[in-house]
Amino acid sequence: MKVRTFTLNSKKEIISKITREVLTLFKVEVVGREGEADFAQLSVVNHRLPVEGEPREGAKVCMETTLMLFAEDGTLKSYTRRECGKEDELERAAVNRTIKLNLYHIFCEELGYAPAPWGILHGVRPTKIVHRWIEYGMDEEGIVARLMTDFACSEEKARIITPMAFRQLPFLKTSDEKTISIYVGIPFCLTRCLYCSFPANVLPGPKKLAEFMAVLKKDIEGAKAAVEAHGLKVQNIYVGGGTPTALPDAEFRTMLGWVCDAFYHDKLAEFTVEAGRPDSITPEKIAAMHDFKVTRVSVNPQTMQERTLKVIGRQHTPEDVTEMYHALRAAGIPHINMDLILGLPGETAADVDDTLAKVTALNPDDITLHALALKRGSRLKLIMEERHVDLPGAEETRKMAEVAMGYMKKFGYEPYYLYRQGYMAGDLENIGCCHKGAEGMYNIQIMEEHQTIIGIGGAATSKVVDFKNKRMKSSFNAKDLVTYLRDIDIYIEKRRALLDDACAN
Repeated sequence: MKVRTFTLNSKKEIISKITREVLTLFKVEVVGREGEADFAQLSVVNHRLPVEGEPREGAKVCMETTLMLFAEDGTLKSYTRRECGKEDELERAAVNRTIKLNLYHIFCEELGYAPAPWGILHGVRPTKIVHRWIEYGMDEEGIVARLMTDFACSEEKARIITPMAFRQLPFLKTSDEKTISIYVGIPFCLTRCLYCSFPANVLPGPKKLAEFMAVLKKDIEGAKAAVEAHGLKVQNIYVGGGTPTALPDAEFRTMLGWVCDAFYHDKLAEFTVEAGRPDSITPEKIAAMHDFKVTRVSVNPQTMQERTLKVIGRQHTPEDVTEMYHALRAAGIPHINMDLILGLPGETAADVDDTLAKVTALNPDDITLHALALKRGSRLKLIMEERHVDLPGAEETRKMAEVAMGYMKKFGYEPYYLYRQGYMAGDLENIGCCHKGAEGMYNIQIMEEHQTIIGIGGAATSKVVDFKNKRMKSSFNAKDLVTYLRDIDIYIEKRRALLDDACAN
């Protein structure tokens, strides 16, 4: 991609990154095969201007951005925009935001590209900026207005995340620097779905599985020792993956027993297990979850369209989902979450309508709507490079989201957490909606990063919050199973060192 960037009083590589982010947002192809390139060459020039005399009172930064487009015949078109930072912004953040906003406005207003639903607000956790503004004393309407002006965020999205952040406040206040959550990663699935890019393995044979169980027990014991050494309080336990219920019945019960022995207590707020796929559930596993007082189970049909389930490699039917749901309810599981994916191959908004009608008829406590994120590691991405796969376009995927959110409103599900990923269909988001009182505490804590999360198991991440220095440090267990099994002592020590450092400050 022939993109040249120039700037004054700023680092060239930062400006280049910002430019590429905007080009990716608008799916601009600068150089491609003949007839496919939007432009022959693109150059961006940025000047940092004196702030004096600018209309933005208190601004520390004012950036002028010029976009120059060169056609194949050498003709040049040039566009310039100017934007100033805000008084409460860090200098570097203001530089990045104003340049990105300048480019965004040029592409939308001068070049006719369609606005993006989230504007330039493209971080994983957009509600974090809302929480910062709440701390500054801003009210809901003021925050909505600022999201729209500072980040070109649509009013629709601004009015989702702003009340959501206010709704999260009482849940976030239940935690302090001694309160943590536990994540246990079981990196196995029965089969690998076509769209999946997660670091999961197909369930191994008995010998390798026994090796994993032994290492997992050591990992749990190491985390337990660190928790006890620093007098930490476990608020939530989340067993994820992969698909934890892919484990055989005996190993699944053993794993839950180890987790409970290490971290369970009577004041635990939430104990979640991702059951995921109906083909991984047995009566014995349901009994184990009941016996170990699991409070929340995630059932993930992804879609209730049988033809789509076959395409994406799911080994179950919509009827299996319904049967699994009723079995969990009969066992007395207090909360059931159901995950759905928008933008799956071959689906339309009408298919999503049918899926939501069937799912809401079951009345789960919590429904999470995921936009398909087509990443390089997914088999679907590789297949698309080899042959045509009929994925719905951005407009159709957004219609799917409108349909789904219509069902959420109709049946009393309110948004309570949200996050975004790269390569998301329709430039959308993953959003969790629930009935009042059914909010997933762990989901809120991990997304807002107000709480230390200790990661155990394959591909797990520990995120340790240093409250005094207002920063977060992470340690990562290997995504590769062989490396995780081999180097477990290293990962236990790295996690312990992070906790020692944060608790000593």
